[in-house]
Amino acid sequence: MIRLFLLLILITSTFVAQAQTIEQEQDPKVLNERLDSLYIDLVEEKKDPSKILHAEPLYIDLIRDLGARKGEKEWNVGLGILDKSTYDRYEALVEYEFAPIDRLGLEIELPFSFYYPTEENGSAPSSLLHSLKLAAQYTFFVSEKLKTSMAIGYIHEFEFVEFAKYGKENFYKGNLYNPFFIAAKRWGNNFHTLIYTGPHLEQNFSEKSVELEWEINSNFHYMLPGTRNFIGLEVNQEVSATGMGITLRPQMRVGLADNLLIGIVTGIPIYRETQRFSSFMRLIYEPGHKQAKYHHHH
Repeated sequence: MIRLFLLLILITSTFVAQAQTIEQEQDPKVLNERLDSLYIDLVEEKKDPSKILHAEPLYIDLIRDLGARKGEKEWNVGLGILDKSTYDRYEALVEYEFAPIDRLGLEIELPFSFYYPTEENGSAPSSLLHSLKLAAQYTFFVSEKLKTSMAIGYIHEFEFVEFAKYGKENFYKGNLYNPFFIAAKRWGNNFHTLIYTGPHLEQNFSEKSVELEWEINSNFHYMLPGTRNFIGLEVNQEVSATGMGITLRPQMRVGLADNLLIGIVTGIPIYRETQRFSSFMRLIYEPGHKQAKYHHHH
């Protein structure tokens, strides 16, 4: 846990130093405005189809950029640690997302959890590959004038039993149905807001039960002038018949190279007794993404 915080501090300081260096070069206001508009142009320059630059949340991420363009693709690897009162949970995910046609994003994801007791004779849940997750998202509204995009989508999870039960029980234990709606708006060049909401319907074969939960994710991000780096807050809210859970997730994203980004998230639970702090890291690799186009604006 401490190591993750040290890493956060290190990256934040690098971040600030980088921003200061840029500022010292010339009148910061002029330069920042120019850099901003360059990066926004880079995303939005091809007018057909139009696409607005939005900050994408890091914990519950989108299936693809809003207004995705044909041929875009991205690999993600996520690693997380969650501190529960009697055990630690490590989560890992691998996902691949791509746009086969304009404005349509598709994704395939494998989410894993590994559990370790924190007390000597403590018990922990059994480790597992949660599901095979397939998703689609279509951006049906893009307005350059309003700097707003809207999308609808659907996630289907084929849920699996724990590793320990392989061969003893039916491997495929249920389904998770999750239609969703996304609306995002950029205010000026740097401020971004996004809402992502929809019901989760979980069907368990053996218990013959269906559980309904509603998810509301609100996001506020500030993109650092002239970069793809941002700092922001993701608020994940779940509402079900048994009550409500809210987790605040302050986060930051830093570009390591043209096609490689790292996202760092801290989870702060509210209304949760058994859950403590969590940390999550996402590595985002976009094959074929180039920022070289920057140069031909000048």
